[in-house]
Amino acid sequence: MVSSPVTRLPALPAELRAHLPAELRGLRRDGVRLMVIDRAARTIRHSRFTELGTFLNAGDLLVLNRSRTIPAAIPAGRESGDAVQLRVCVRHADEWHVLCLQPVPPHANVALRTGERLQVDSVPTVVRGRRADLPLLWRIDALPNGLERILASGEPIRYSYVPEPVPLLYYQTVYATEPGSAETPSAGRSFSWELLLALRRSGIELADILLHTGLSSLQDDAVDAEHPLFEEWFVVGSDAVDAVNRARRVIAVGTTVVRALETAVGDDRRIHPIQGWTRLRLGARSPLRAVDALLTGFHEPQAGHFDLLRAFLDEPLLERAYREAIDARYLWHEFGDLCLIL
Repeated sequence: MVSSPVTRLPALPAELRAHLPAELRGLRRDGVRLMVIDRAARTIRHSRFTELGTFLNAGDLLVLNRSRTIPAAIPAGRESGDAVQLRVCVRHADEWHVLCLQPVPPHANVALRTGERLQVDSVPTVVRGRRADLPLLWRIDALPNGLERILASGEPIRYSYVPEPVPLLYYQTVYATEPGSAETPSAGRSFSWELLLALRRSGIELADILLHTGLSSLQDDAVDAEHPLFEEWFVVGSDAVDAVNRARRVIAVGTTVVRALETAVGDDRRIHPIQGWTRLRLGARSPLRAVDALLTGFHEPQAGHFDLLRAFLDEPLLERAYREAIDARYLWHEFGDLCLIL
């Protein structure tokens, strides 16, 4: 791989950042477009997501992330009386790691003081200090009944390309069951029940894992360009293990599923039931031992998710696909179009 490959890629035109989900753009949930990259043939095809089944075979396994998106941007008050927004990135039992921002766009980072008290949903919490490896994240005391307080007072995290609030419902996949993701596991957002049932009838198997996502941006371009890594809670259960180990081909629905399954691989090159915090980083030349193919959204080169794509695609094919997606006017980010890498 050449050095600094990202610098060769053109900037994404602003109008290709999807600002609304398909359903609010006059389409069905599953009405988005689908780019299909065949690594062996080195071909790129253009299709619709509803045609996904034509690129899969009986005996293939789609692995989904059942994590449900939470409204992880929560209002808080400082001792000075100033209002801030906390974006919850990591939730440990005794402390949370949060990004502290101005409550209005452009949501600039705000420096807190170690020892100061914040009020969140009328409940006090104390700032323990910065996270040593990621100084933009602040360590605060975990709130009692914290998940319930987030659900009651928070709003979905959104970035500048989504200028108006979108109801939390549109950030959910149809199969999400366990709340915990700060941002939506977006590769699965476009699945409808009708499409899932059609895939099952054609012999495509389904399994699920759990991985609660953190933040995709720390609201600092220089920091984001370094692709900071933090831990994410995940569970790979015995049913998923059995399905993966017997599957003809394993297609991960999203980078979160890749991270979970590859973390679960043992020395015997098979996956095993596991739960805990994954800190796995995947990139160019990373071996893929559990996953054969990937369904993903479109990620900008500055995003950490883009690095993971290099585990699937060599640099020339990745660059070609990125440029072709721009030329073909695919839409990016959580409400955008999808790409299947076979």
